[in-house]
Amino acid sequence: MSEIIFKQFEQVRGWTIEVAKSVPEDIVHTRPKGFRNNILWQVGHILSSTEYFLFDLPYKLNHLPVDYLELFGTGTTPDNWNGREPIITQLITDLEKQLDYIKQISNTQLNETLTEPKHGFQTVEDCAGFSVLHEALHIGKIEEMKRIITFIE
Repeated sequence: MSEIIFKQFEQVRGWTIEVAKSVPEDIVHTRPKGFRNNILWQVGHILSSTEYFLFDLPYKLNHLPVDYLELFGTGTTPDNWNGREPIITQLITDLEKQLDYIKQISNTQLNETLTEPKHGFQTVEDCAGFSVLHEALHIGKIEEMKRIITFIE
């Protein structure tokens, strides 16, 4: 099963990077009507959530800048950024680096039980499976937002 998870991560992260690179920089801060966040937030949220589920929750590790969770965590919004947010090219670099960290997770680590079950997950592999699904969902949001923004302009 773990080989499937790693293959899915490589595939979905490749799509995320491709989609993020395809977004014109001048629209990453635009929030389409009816959306709570913008494209930059979506990309940062993918990073922060993956970091949480694969590294922070099971191992208390964090490879990202400490303020990413404040900026991109669940329930956050760009309304509170105050110019502290990274640029899209930095987030893309962080996506690439994070994939390298993900690839270093061993099959043994994937099978490890969480110290305390959380969010309905028992193992690191449970977290990884959710992270793949979660990332794919947010890729769709980015593409949706990009279409809306570019169609209106």
